[in-house]
Amino acid sequence: MKITDIKTFLVHPGTGKNWLFVKVETDEGIHGWGEAYTQADRDRSIEITVQQLRRYLIGRSPFDSKHFTFMAYTDFATRRGSMEFYCAVSGIEHALWDIVGKATGQPVYNLLGGAARTQIRVYANGWGGGGSLDKLIDAAKGVVARGFTALKFDPFPNPWRAYIARRDEDTAVERVAAVREAVGPDVEILVEVHRRLAPMHAVRVARRMEPYRPFWYEEPVSARDMAGLAEARREINLPIVTGEELYTKAEFRDVFEQRAADIINPDVCNCGGILELREIAAMAEVYHVVVSPHNYNSTTIGLAATVHAAAGMPNFLITEYFVNFEEVGKAIANPLVPVNGMITLPTAPGLGVEINEEVLAHYAYQEFPNRNLRRPEDETPI
Repeated sequence: MKITDIKTFLVHPGTGKNWLFVKVETDEGIHGWGEAYTQADRDRSIEITVQQLRRYLIGRSPFDSKHFTFMAYTDFATRRGSMEFYCAVSGIEHALWDIVGKATGQPVYNLLGGAARTQIRVYANGWGGGGSLDKLIDAAKGVVARGFTALKFDPFPNPWRAYIARRDEDTAVERVAAVREAVGPDVEILVEVHRRLAPMHAVRVARRMEPYRPFWYEEPVSARDMAGLAEARREINLPIVTGEELYTKAEFRDVFEQRAADIINPDVCNCGGILELREIAAMAEVYHVVVSPHNYNSTTIGLAATVHAAAGMPNFLITEYFVNFEEVGKAIANPLVPVNGMITLPTAPGLGVEINEEVLAHYAYQEFPNRNLRRPEDETPI
């Protein structure tokens, strides 16, 4: 079996960012689907990178995915990684696994050592972290009413930066307290910080949030300052998460060696793919670190790739599900759907999800609205 073509589909789901799907075709009529992580204003460059990788794959076997990822980094990227590169490689790698699963008649997780569980727990995101406090409370209750037992949101009101004004800190704590009261003691609240704080501020805010028992405290300090993140973790009594901004095993090594996090959240659509996520998880396991894959992707291919990677992962904890993407996901594919916060492992060959190309045509790509660069006068003094 040889690869004959690689196609890309950049579509807009009507809310949030554009999605990028990758279709790999073969000379035996078997095709595979993958999904690359996208970010506003960089989605076109990621798509172009997929297209540039095409000539490195035509005529090759789809079974050789490990060789492809190594070759792509060594020869194509000349050992100079980037967000665009890792996103593109990840999307292609998913599609190769999808082909191999279909060719062998097995779900992908069976080709990775089998399953360690029959269901994958998910937490709800994209349910509405902004707006008034009343709207936030109503939205949180709505998520719980749908059967989710865990939800994540970013309670901070102001732009990402290394300090936080006292009024913004008060607002963040107030929102976490309000959500806890709204959902009760048995629903997990996951606090997102988006790498915006310096260690001293991260520690102070975490201590104020502790009475509301957050399930975790995600990316309080950027992993690009690994020593600062490790410093914060030593002073914070909540589980610390990092990994969303890191790619491949090489970048996660320092997290483990510096004991900078309790939980990591690599994204299968940008960390290097399904096998790379499994290898990162294997490294984490020996350091007593658990894995909760990030999944700011569609609820179709990206979610399916995460589920297959997580199925046999001994140190898997929970993964992400964007409820605001659910409706479009169902329109364009046969996605995996959570019931009471759990996704049952698919049994179909490959990833178990197929995209309807004709329907994709109704979700045309949209440019992200212009954003003004931050000006000095916009900044609030410490």
